[in-house]
Amino acid sequence: MSRIALVRQPSPLLDDGIVDHIEKVAVDLERAREQWRGYVATLQSHGWQTIEVEPADDCPDSVFIEDTVVMFRNVAVISRPGADSRKPETAGTRKALEALGCPIAEIREPGTLDGGDVLKIGDTVYVGRGGRTNAEGVAQLRAILAPLGGKVVAVPVTKVLHLKTAVTALPDGTVIGFPDFVDDPAIFDRFVPVPEPHGTAVVCLSESELIISASAPRTAAMLRDFGYTVTEVEISEYEKLEGCPTCLSVRVRALV
Repeated sequence: MSRIALVRQPSPLLDDGIVDHIEKVAVDLERAREQWRGYVATLQSHGWQTIEVEPADDCPDSVFIEDTVVMFRNVAVISRPGADSRKPETAGTRKALEALGCPIAEIREPGTLDGGDVLKIGDTVYVGRGGRTNAEGVAQLRAILAPLGGKVVAVPVTKVLHLKTAVTALPDGTVIGFPDFVDDPAIFDRFVPVPEPHGTAVVCLSESELIISASAPRTAAMLRDFGYTVTEVEISEYEKLEGCPTCLSVRVRALV
């Protein structure tokens, strides 16, 4: 299994990032840069090779690189972000993944799809149908992944920005989420509620290691009680833009 993570430095225009579901609050750019470096260092300290995708300084939200691609096995599905200001972000991601030798597919107009709306659990691919991902984007992803053995399941998302703002999955496939953010927990085979809004998103580094936001200490304690090693990262400046730990990297696990 490869352990490569694509990351992108925050744009100087980060404070102009889009906010849809929370009140706009000023972002401290220098603190955001410091938190980004800490996040990258955490990935590296757990044995992940980080590759910096070329900057997209004209795109305020470009640090949220997860939205630009969906990885399924070794195939990279380049997204088509739902916000027009974010559409230029995909070019750098494509270039980096082509350099790694990944086969490339893409979502085409009129489809829109943000990578933050995609949650993979084994061969099942849950896709949030909400403000940034449209029905055509879901249909195109389904057509791309079906020959690869992927089963796309559409999930309503009306309360938060992206599906992975509401839920993510532990290494054993258990879905965790903040109940007020989840339209229908019964969609998932196993669902465990978390006690904090910022506890919804975990990055799985291995079968036993997780990253979670430092803004969710009670959730981190709960996950440690489940037997996981949990590293808390400071990402408060990105949370002001509806970001979470998964948004800040693309994990490439299946290079061949």
